[in-house]
Amino acid sequence: MDQEEIDKVVLAYLDKRGFKQAGLALQQEKQQHGKGSNASSTAQIDPDIAKQILSFAEVDGPAQYQEGYSKLRSWAYSSLDQYQHELVRVLYPVFIHAFMDLVAKGHIQEARSFFNSFRGDHEVMHTRDLQKLEGVLSPSHLEEMEFAHSLRQSKVGIKICQYSYDLLLQYLHKSQSITMLGVVNEHINFQVSPGQPNSIADDAEYVTFFGSDQDAANLINQKEIHWGLLEDSLEERLEKTGAPNMDSEKADGEAREGELEENKKRSDGGKQGTTPKKLKKDKVVGATAKAHRSDSIAASGAPRVKPELALPVIPVEVEQSILEDLRNRVQLSSMALPSISLYTFLNTHDSLNCASISHDGSMVAGGFSDSSLKVWDMAKLGQQNVTSPSQGENELAANEPSSSSGGRSYTLFRGHAGPVHSATFSPFGDFILSSSSDSTIRLWSSKLSANLVCYKGHNYPVWDVQFSPLGHYFASASHDRTARIWSMDRIQPLRIMAGHLSDVDCVQWHANCNYLATGSSDKTVRLWDVQSGECVRIFIGHRSMILSLAMSPDGRYMASGDEDGTIMMWDLASGRCVAPFVGHGSCIWSLAFSCEGSLLASGSADCTVKLWDVATSSRVPKSDENGKNGSTSRLRSLKTLPTKSTPVYALQFSRRNLLFAAGALSKQS
Repeated sequence: MDQEEIDKVVLAYLDKRGFKQAGLALQQEKQQHGKGSNASSTAQIDPDIAKQILSFAEVDGPAQYQEGYSKLRSWAYSSLDQYQHELVRVLYPVFIHAFMDLVAKGHIQEARSFFNSFRGDHEVMHTRDLQKLEGVLSPSHLEEMEFAHSLRQSKVGIKICQYSYDLLLQYLHKSQSITMLGVVNEHINFQVSPGQPNSIADDAEYVTFFGSDQDAANLINQKEIHWGLLEDSLEERLEKTGAPNMDSEKADGEAREGELEENKKRSDGGKQGTTPKKLKKDKVVGATAKAHRSDSIAASGAPRVKPELALPVIPVEVEQSILEDLRNRVQLSSMALPSISLYTFLNTHDSLNCASISHDGSMVAGGFSDSSLKVWDMAKLGQQNVTSPSQGENELAANEPSSSSGGRSYTLFRGHAGPVHSATFSPFGDFILSSSSDSTIRLWSSKLSANLVCYKGHNYPVWDVQFSPLGHYFASASHDRTARIWSMDRIQPLRIMAGHLSDVDCVQWHANCNYLATGSSDKTVRLWDVQSGECVRIFIGHRSMILSLAMSPDGRYMASGDEDGTIMMWDLASGRCVAPFVGHGSCIWSLAFSCEGSLLASGSADCTVKLWDVATSSRVPKSDENGKNGSTSRLRSLKTLPTKSTPVYALQFSRRNLLFAAGALSKQS
């Protein structure tokens, strides 16, 4: 083997690895030697060195990836238990980047074989990512697919202890795994820490894709936020002026609630108690509710903050109606669970994309794949259906044989040019917003049954739209990775929240309207300051895309639900997870806090509604407030309410604490 051939191999390798200066230096040295003497060109080269140099030219062969990863995998799983979980953690980013490197170089068949051989190792933790990458079938897909493109453009951050890091580098060099060493150097950013390996339980915090970094999130989470309630709110006025009337009327409501609960248990086939036992139970429920009411009034002494937005004026008649609802509100607790009404959509033929319920449950809206929005008036529907199918359940026929508008039980709104993905009622029920794949948001009048405004600003499908708690303002979430804040009287957005690295799937307003929460496919939740448009919190911990959000009435806590069925409750002040909610078996499509914040309801694709005890689970001991022990607790599940075969699309607590749910009846297997 002559010198010319070796020089070509070395230059090709340096160019491929990006060492341009080294390549130029080698060429200059070669030219200088060429002018002086030709002796070097005829010099003998050690055969072992020549063989080693030639091996560098073959490191990018498809067989090298399969062999190199297989050996690295075997070594990681056979390492010492103390360091094994840190070393195994490196395998996933190496796996996906090795696969994408093979695709980028045109080795499609070898890439598919590599992917199928080792995907089983990562199915449990990264199912969603693997399903996306499964669709990568050509080099062009790496650029077209947002998820793959983001991975290729940024490094993966992995925290690892010094000894584990040394072990990994020692193995890669000794085994001459040049291909794997190249993948590690190019795509992984190690954050080496002194001392012992981190706990296995902290894995979620230490492997974050899209370049998200826990340290960066911690820096943002140090910003000050004011999570309290608005000054001079209706609730505050009622506490000052209407407490005596509220007590007597609530006591009546609690008694009625106790009777409803007892009747429900009888109809469900529960044990029938004797009259003395029933009276005793009612007394206990009443006493517990009164005690909880005093707790909630004390808890409502949350900090009062000034609004950052110019808030709309509430009409007098609407204000009186809200105050009446607040006076008659039933106080809920772990001893006094809410009454629930389920609205079931029939004959949707899998075309129902979303559902929404007005604050008093009088209207239900559904968004469909045929670009239509349909709204049912429950009062009119009740007059048509003289006999109810079952107590506590209402059925909505989405596709009726009657072709005349007079024969329909719903109002049909048409205007969108794509599937409708979200709908929301204004707090007072007089307006409806809908968002669609046509990248627009439309404002409809429920009284006039007409489209009033079409808002254009997003360039891609709009997945979610939500009115603010006081109306007038609304927020949207889109495939363009932004959330936007709008007002009803302007056709252009007031604020654009940019920072997520994938789709923004859901939005939720804070109780005081000064903050907006967004959930994304990048597995994070962000909290934004409405006035400045600045991100003030990043919540990291979910392992799949965020599908639903809910804010507690006092504005202190936020709940988020993801595609895997995990729910987490966050403390907005600290940015920490207070408690994970474990129990659902599928996507969490809707979350709702009760009006006093003691209960959380979750609706899932597993055809159940679950009620969770927030009051006890959110009380973190003082000794745990600054540590990580608070995240080890579990939110207590109070009750699971299964439906016949209806995935729950939407949940809504009325101002009187009645829980409404809606979903489409699915085909039973």
